[in-house]
Amino acid sequence: MALPPYMTTTEKVSHYGLRIFVGAVLLFLIAPILAIMPLSFNSETFFSYPMPGFSTRWYFGETGFFTNERWTSALKLSVIVAIAATTLATCLGTLAALGLSRSNIPGRAAIMAVLISPMIVPVIISAIGLFFFYAYPGLNGSLLGIILAHTALATPFVVITVTATLMSFDRTLMRAGASLGGAPHTVFFKVVLPLILPGVISGALFAFVTSFDEVIVILFIGGPEQRTLPRQMFSGIRELISPTITAAASVLIVFSTILLVTVELLRRRGERLRGIKS
Repeated sequence: MALPPYMTTTEKVSHYGLRIFVGAVLLFLIAPILAIMPLSFNSETFFSYPMPGFSTRWYFGETGFFTNERWTSALKLSVIVAIAATTLATCLGTLAALGLSRSNIPGRAAIMAVLISPMIVPVIISAIGLFFFYAYPGLNGSLLGIILAHTALATPFVVITVTATLMSFDRTLMRAGASLGGAPHTVFFKVVLPLILPGVISGALFAFVTSFDEVIVILFIGGPEQRTLPRQMFSGIRELISPTITAAASVLIVFSTILLVTVELLRRRGERLRGIKS
């Protein structure tokens, strides 16, 4: 886009300088991600440029990400835990956000602070607390314990996202639905949920990523055979550095990018439903 003719030389320099600075910052942040993906197609077992050849052995070879049993089992466990934790976190977080959105709730600020505390407290502190808390009922080393722990970490993201969506929600629609004879659950599913659905789905996606990428808690409460994908990558770095790790990282990068694009599309859809022009 051409600059206005009335801009001074200083303003033009500032204009282009700002864009160069922003581009440099983005390159600094994205460069490590862009550097790791080509290495996953390296034909050799070392991490260096230039690559001697191109190969998909780290994806589909004997020790490849999609063919090796250790990696596929870790991926399967991560997906199972993430789906279960996302389902619980979405239900609990949405209900909590609906309750906290009411102005007559006593101690609303304190309750919100407690709910989002897993986002503020360092994960290592949460992991230690969960380890000792789960020791008495015997949940350490169990699939249920991992799911509940990931649910506790993921719920705050749903609460914040849905709460932000409810701030622009017109509550007169709920009263109108109730005045027409609709039961509370009918009003929720027929009136409220369709309008806040983009926010709920966005919160669910954030919860899924939080559970899928978690590595600290699983190291504390997971059993020796319960290896999620991040734990498998962490163990691979410590025990034997294999280029398969770069393939796993590349898959996670692509997956996270798809989720971020989905969240952005849902945000725009939510704005259109509320009549906001982006």
